[in-house]
Amino acid sequence: MSSTSSLDTRTTVEQAPTADTRGKGVAATVYVLYLGSVMTVVTGPIGMLVAHLFRRNNADWINSHLLFQTRTFWLGALGGAAALAAWNLLGVIGAPSWVSWTLGYGFFTACLGWTMGRCGVGINRLMNNRAIDAPRSLLFGGATVSLDD
Repeated sequence: MSSTSSLDTRTTVEQAPTADTRGKGVAATVYVLYLGSVMTVVTGPIGMLVAHLFRRNNADWINSHLLFQTRTFWLGALGGAAALAAWNLLGVIGAPSWVSWTLGYGFFTACLGWTMGRCGVGINRLMNNRAIDAPRSLLFGGATVSLDD
């Protein structure tokens, strides 16, 4: 019985609306652009530019989303550069072609999952008027996954 009352209190606190929502549309637009980059790569850099250019005059909790989005782009670009360097190195050392293909497909799949996960966490928190807990994290912004819902 006590677990139910604490659950009700927690739910009420988490769903309390944040009064200041300045910039929420910008953050939502960037998440959509990042998800669109799965099909058309050009929307990723456009999303990064929007996140950089519209960082002023937003609510503080929105700025955590914009920082999270900016880091999503740059960490993805850094990972892509590292994978490309490794792929080229495999060609230089004469590795079999299947090794290069495995690296390429493995990196692409991991990058796709990572990007979709970060966007999913961000959209969920944005729609619930919540900040990203750890916008500088390498994974999913400090989000925890539970099956209690």
